[in-house]
Amino acid sequence: MRGALQMPRPRAHPAVLLLFLFACGSGPKAVAPAVAPLDLARQKIQHVVIIMQENRSFDHYFGTFPGVDGIPVRDGVPTVCVPDPRSGQCVQPFHDSADRNAGGPHGQKDATADIDGGKMDGFIRQVLGRKPNCQDPNDPACAAEGDALDVMGWHDGREIPNYWSYAQSFVLQDHLFESNASWSLPMHLFLVSNWSAKCTSVDPMSCRNDLQNPERAPANGSRAPYAWTDITYLLHQKGVSWAYYLDDGAQPDCDDNPATCANLRVGVPSIWNPLPGFVTVQQDGQLANVRRLEDFFDAARKGTLPTVSWIMPNNVHSEHPPNLVSVGQRYVTNLVNAIMTSPNWNSTAIFLSWDDWGGFYDHITPPNVDVNGYGIRVPGIVISAYAKNGFIDHQTLSFDAYNRFIEDLFLSGQRIDPKTDGRPDGRPTVREGVPRLGDMLLDFDFTQTPRPPMIL
Repeated sequence: MRGALQMPRPRAHPAVLLLFLFACGSGPKAVAPAVAPLDLARQKIQHVVIIMQENRSFDHYFGTFPGVDGIPVRDGVPTVCVPDPRSGQCVQPFHDSADRNAGGPHGQKDATADIDGGKMDGFIRQVLGRKPNCQDPNDPACAAEGDALDVMGWHDGREIPNYWSYAQSFVLQDHLFESNASWSLPMHLFLVSNWSAKCTSVDPMSCRNDLQNPERAPANGSRAPYAWTDITYLLHQKGVSWAYYLDDGAQPDCDDNPATCANLRVGVPSIWNPLPGFVTVQQDGQLANVRRLEDFFDAARKGTLPTVSWIMPNNVHSEHPPNLVSVGQRYVTNLVNAIMTSPNWNSTAIFLSWDDWGGFYDHITPPNVDVNGYGIRVPGIVISAYAKNGFIDHQTLSFDAYNRFIEDLFLSGQRIDPKTDGRPDGRPTVREGVPRLGDMLLDFDFTQTPRPPMIL
């Protein structure tokens, strides 16, 4: 009755209430089990885009970024240095505001000398021993004209503001190592296959480990030097779409058969484009998946990105010394913006990195996982609507983790493993299974509301 005094209802003791919920099948027993991160990743991520730039070490780009395992300092002064044989002085890392850098040689012997048994002190010495009168900046024995001290310089948000903004807003990996301790061609082979070798026939078992001089794929695609298994073989078997986009890549009249097009690699060195040389790509009829960069922008705009994409720069956009840092950053920003404004943004993971250290200083000794590496540390950034915000990933990673992520999401965990993939070869290690290799799922929070684009 209205206006009547209402007596408070007695409240059940929490313990009694809990017993009641259990008796009714409620409470903890009725709560649905949490979905595993991998299962969530498979629901949320339908596209992986790997953007690979050139020749920068972690300390060179992010050695002073807050919270990372960066250049050791005390009272603002670096506590590490590298000897300069010319002066007898030990040179500390320093801020370099120059947009054009020289870098240093970065072949297998240079990696060994720079690391120097863990001392990380060979960087200046290797520049002084570079090939004289060098004309080809992509030659691993070459260093561009410039003072040897250039390799000790570091940049920060003043020179690379967009890269630092991505790192501040998404995920920065500070223990990502080049898969192999060598130069660009072996690294790009590792990027798509987790191995670098030289083969004597199209039989995968004819291939032998080669960290420095794997045979280059001929420009006209007339023969296939790479007979071992690459990840596109597994993607093709499972019907997973992929594309390898070349900046200034194939000309329009070559779309029907890029491998035989003389203009296939306009602006893109063949050492950054090994897939046409793989037996698997040729035999599976997948050569047309090596495409023009214009096709990437078109797919992003339409929301039709393939499941797995790699994007390779031309020389001008690559950041490979002596090319300008600012030009490379602008190019990468355009790529990221294209994805962020795409209908595919909420279902895409972007992995941005630099293929090798380019002769630049880094103070962390790489882990030794097999005869091929790891190589010297490089920057790694993860950008996604589900990437954690401002997270620094300290896990030990290499580019092998990219392939493992792809395999876990789209291939039910199948590895490039000669014992299980149907194409036995002589690779020394199944790289995705290395125990110390971290899991890139840690870089995501698939329970969060998709993050909006950050257009720069």
